[in-house]
Amino acid sequence: MRDNARTITVLGLVVGAIGIGVLWAAGVEFPVAIPPGIVILLAGALLVGLTRCWWWSPGVGAFLGLFVAVGWAISPTGWGNLTGGAGGAVALGQAIQLIGVLTALVAGVTATVRQRRARVAA
Repeated sequence: MRDNARTITVLGLVVGAIGIGVLWAAGVEFPVAIPPGIVILLAGALLVGLTRCWWWSPGVGAFLGLFVAVGWAISPTGWGNLTGGAGGAVALGQAIQLIGVLTALVAGVTATVRQRRARVAA
């Protein structure tokens, strides 16, 4: 069975990682050499994409999307980055990141619920 919601979850996580890459390229400072968010989101995308036998794995993608979105919302620089206070490139990167992780959140929840229901019905 094709699972578009799972695929969209993976794509959302990858887009979120690309957004972090744009933030990094735009000069946003991160605590270590490679932004940890890139590694975490790509690892999550691999997990969700490669573990189709586990009904719950899209939930990991949803959790990562929620985690990054909440982190952005409570960050003192989150809104400023999005509204262009730190420059246009930073605003673009922040928008890309948010679009990706919010997509992963919604699609991950959708995929997890669908797969759980299919498992119970079987």
